Amino acid sequence: MSTTSTLPRTGSDRLRSSTWSAIGTTIRIVVTDATKLRAARALLTDDLAALDAACSRFRGDSELIRLEASAGQPTWVSPLLADAIRAALRGARLTDGDLDPTLGRAIETLGYDRDFASVPVQGGAIRVTVRHVPRWRQIELDETTGLLTLPAGVRLDLGATAKARAADRSAERIARVLGCGVLVSLGGDIAIAGVGPLDGWPIRVQDITGDPSAPNEGPAGVIAISAGGLATSSTSARRWARGGDLMHHILDPRTGRPADSDWRTVSVAAGSALDANIASTAAIIRGERAPGWLVGLGLPARLVAVDGSVTTIAGWPKDGTR
Repeated sequence: MSTTSTLPRTGSDRLRSSTWSAIGTTIRIVVTDATKLRAARALLTDDLAALDAACSRFRGDSELIRLEASAGQPTWVSPLLADAIRAALRGARLTDGDLDPTLGRAIETLGYDRDFASVPVQGGAIRVTVRHVPRWRQIELDETTGLLTLPAGVRLDLGATAKARAADRSAERIARVLGCGVLVSLGGDIAIAGVGPLDGWPIRVQDITGDPSAPNEGPAGVIAISAGGLATSSTSARRWARGGDLMHHILDPRTGRPADSDWRTVSVAAGSALDANIASTAAIIRGERAPGWLVGLGLPARLVAVDGSVTTIAGWPKDGTR
């Protein structure tokens, strides 16, 4: 399904956007030049197809899944998959392992073993008796040769960072090729590039990031960013039940189960969509320690508690204007 909308801004200029579904999430692209929208969408569509073929854990023919057959020995990987793995390892290092790309088996055990639209909302009880053993430090990527050594038995889940990194890559490419300002949103991961609106790119921030021209649901605010990226991580967006347990997709690597967090949603602004995603996802996992950690990093953030109360830190505007 695809929709196209027009977002007004100050003055006579207008932003043009297109929205559709791909890679299991909502895709949105906005450009400053209406004549470039069709070409921008085509470039992004090509990028997403390549990302899915390289990094999907739901496709038996993806490069990521085929990589498991050669686990334990150096194997050449494509530049795209290498870049996604590099981004995942960056997330693991910056968060001391809170973002662990070796949680693929754990998330599948909990029932998220296919495209989310096909995951049964209800299912039988799941008994998890063995805690996850982090193995991300054992992943070796040779930057010179492009050879990757993956520990035997490990299934990677790159979802926490690959989508954000893809938003950064695509925004930069579209701005470079088409010479216009662009905003790329892949789910809650937003990247901007090129010369944007004078008053910044308007973004609706809420539990599930939405179109700022549409009515909001729950606590929300519209901010504007003029550089870098923004990411929203939420335990409200992808939920399912197994037995009497409510599941979500953000796992605590210490338990291999959904993080029991003080926060249902965290939005962070950073120098890139990737770094914003790393920080917002880790904040969900870190719970009550998250605000102090984000303040220490100097990252503006908006945290929504389980009860719906909102905390803003490090310069994030309380009135929803940035």
